[in-house]
Amino acid sequence: MKKASHNAPVAVRTVDISRTLIPIDNLSAYRSCRVYVFDGTRLLGMVEIENMRQTISPARLRDVIAEQLYWQLGKRWMGAHPYEPELSLIAGRIPGTAAEASSGLPASVSVSIALATFDRPQQLRECLKALCAQESPRRVEVVVVDNHPSSGLTPPVVKDFPGVVLVSEQRQGLAYARNAGFVRSSGDIIIATDDDVIMPPDWVEKLVAPFERSDVGVVTGNVLPRELETESQYLFEAYGGLGRGFEGKKVGPSWLRRSRRRAAPTWKLGATANAAFRAAVFRNPEIGLMDEALGPGMPSGVGEDTYLFYKIIKAGYSLVYQPDAYVWHTHRRDPAALRKQIYDYSKGHVSYHLTTLLRDRDRRALFRLMVELPRDYLRRIYRRLRGRSEYPVSLILLEIRGNLAGPWSLWKSRRRVAREGRSEFPTATGTGIPSAE
Repeated sequence: MKKASHNAPVAVRTVDISRTLIPIDNLSAYRSCRVYVFDGTRLLGMVEIENMRQTISPARLRDVIAEQLYWQLGKRWMGAHPYEPELSLIAGRIPGTAAEASSGLPASVSVSIALATFDRPQQLRECLKALCAQESPRRVEVVVVDNHPSSGLTPPVVKDFPGVVLVSEQRQGLAYARNAGFVRSSGDIIIATDDDVIMPPDWVEKLVAPFERSDVGVVTGNVLPRELETESQYLFEAYGGLGRGFEGKKVGPSWLRRSRRRAAPTWKLGATANAAFRAAVFRNPEIGLMDEALGPGMPSGVGEDTYLFYKIIKAGYSLVYQPDAYVWHTHRRDPAALRKQIYDYSKGHVSYHLTTLLRDRDRRALFRLMVELPRDYLRRIYRRLRGRSEYPVSLILLEIRGNLAGPWSLWKSRRRVAREGRSEFPTATGTGIPSAE
């Protein structure tokens, strides 16, 4: 990514290279534009264009895409050259360019969508509109979990969407809300998402497609920024955002065990703002529901989804990252909210590793906490001081503070869960344990 000042907003646009390229206009308020590139319904990647408040012509758009996505395009058509005169020729040589994504998963397999919300009625309404517009041949149930029922803000919104199930969970914490949705859901596959995302009509089918393979226990999708209007939103993307790239991957137990010293980077596999689970995994005694001492709304900060991925893979399932199954996420717009988010993420990262150490006896957590994290911070500070990074040193120091607060925060979270109790299924039937990889 080119070095630039991002105090000004960044435009977010999409383009489909299977169709004739047209100018990207209405950019007079933007000096920079981030373009997400599709080939039909397939998400290929993104490009950054310094447009200097000017319209981006098709010719420039074609050249930038060919240059910045050369490897992605080349992997699909090895004869592609980064300066091909007509990008449409490259797209036309890609097999299945205009084909719609299809799933071999039988239509009889039902889906439940567990949507957690906390006093964001306008965003919830937008999300429910997108969910009700899903194009799927299967039965799709939508379960909204109100994690602050005393406010009364959520029921009027849900009432406008017939068929949507409303569940109240008074114990605050995202893991509590997600677990309440999982317990109430009746689908064979349960999708977790949040009220601050919207999704295209084919999202459900793309996300559940990998479940046709019996070893798959969880599928995660991409999370793209819906806007980059403020510096805080841009810095969150520089921090790492919620997306995990444009290359699909599949990992299993052997991936989790591949190093005796380094912890497997489960935190790079996705997030439960966009994730689907085989319902049977939650009744597996080796997995269970989310650890409610982890996650937003608890002192520990985050880590509930990462630890769930860890347990699912450890129990013998595979995880698939499906970048085409994307959602658009509204990042926090103001600096105070960004700083709190990064601080919580940093606490949660340590809380997650301490959990794998204490509950799963995974000693690789010690190497991550005592060697890798300090080394990574030194490298990032060095890169910033040498002008090779735009990420502020102040935010790096904030991450370090969050890491140091992690152990105490995890202890407070465990005490809180001990007082408020854990969620459980009414009955336990069938584990659905797959064969090991």
